[in-house]
Amino acid sequence: MTRRPLPDERRPANDGPKAAARNRAALIAAAREIFAESGLDVPLSAIARRAGVGQGVLYRHFPDRAAVALAVLEENVREIERAAAADDADLAHVLGVLTWHQTESTAFVGILHADGAGGRSDYAATLSQRVERALRGHLPADHRLAADPDDLMIAVGMVSGAVTGPTREHRERRALAAWRLLGVEVGPVRPFEGREE
Repeated sequence: MTRRPLPDERRPANDGPKAAARNRAALIAAAREIFAESGLDVPLSAIARRAGVGQGVLYRHFPDRAAVALAVLEENVREIERAAAADDADLAHVLGVLTWHQTESTAFVGILHADGAGGRSDYAATLSQRVERALRGHLPADHRLAADPDDLMIAVGMVSGAVTGPTREHRERRALAAWRLLGVEVGPVRPFEGREE
């Protein structure tokens, strides 16, 4: 028997698109955390649980693991672009934000340099080009990474390869050591905290 609501009872508000946007953002944040803790092979149900949503909600937003990882990567790239567009941005500052994402986000490292990416390699390549544009916009002509057109992204790939270890702190130490060995100054390793546009 279905119970009909009494006249003074209210149904919870249906936030519609607002709830969908919140759920998507929560899923991406949860995926970033869980990928950093456990790698890309973590069960998708763990991401849904961490985000506080059902697994069906996850699949409404992301059809598979690669789609979740690419969504995390897209958010990372947007943040690097925002850092590069900041009024006080310089190469060291943008590299600090990039390095934070390298150490915090397994998806960033794994997908940015992947050949396959589940049939999405063109999209991953586009995101990699966006990162390169953001960095190159602050690369002085006399900088050591400007000697050859490929040097900048080769350096990013080399540092990404060094980002291993059980904790974010360990991965950050390794990333900073790699930049130091390349002779490249990096600003504070942290997410971009500029104002939203």
